[in-house]
Amino acid sequence: MEVRKLSDAVSTRTVWPNYDKSNVQAAANKKSTDTLGKDQFLSILVTQLRNQDPMQPMQDKEFIAQMAQFTSVEQLMNMAGELALMRQSIGSASSLIGKHIEWYEYNEQGNVISMTGQVDSILSRDGLLYAKSGDKEVALDYVVAISDTEIEAKDPVEEDGAGEETP
Repeated sequence: MEVRKLSDAVSTRTVWPNYDKSNVQAAANKKSTDTLGKDQFLSILVTQLRNQDPMQPMQDKEFIAQMAQFTSVEQLMNMAGELALMRQSIGSASSLIGKHIEWYEYNEQGNVISMTGQVDSILSRDGLLYAKSGDKEVALDYVVAISDTEIEAKDPVEEDGAGEETP
């Protein structure tokens, strides 16, 4: 019976990929050598077409079937990549549960006001992630502060023309 350490079986690289410099570098340097890529497939296909016997050319049906198969494989690879990104995003966003966030929204008069709340859950809808705080659902793109402790609501800060911050 093989004994493995838990640390060998569980990795945080897929959940929090951007938190460690070594993870970002490893992802940038990672090249897949065990899969047939689009460029390699097209190169093989062009070589096959160049070297075919002119007296017995490939039938159109076979060629169309190969192209349809390639398109299906390419779409499956794209979907797998998107699912991996979504899993990483949800994994990273789930670390916000229990934290306090701040965001800005418009009041009835059209003025920007600061809102705060504690994240109860993370939702994914139409490719966007939302932090649910009470009855509010805040797109993570609109979160301006995250804290372990309660955040005091304040007036939003605006920049004047000279780049100076004014309340």
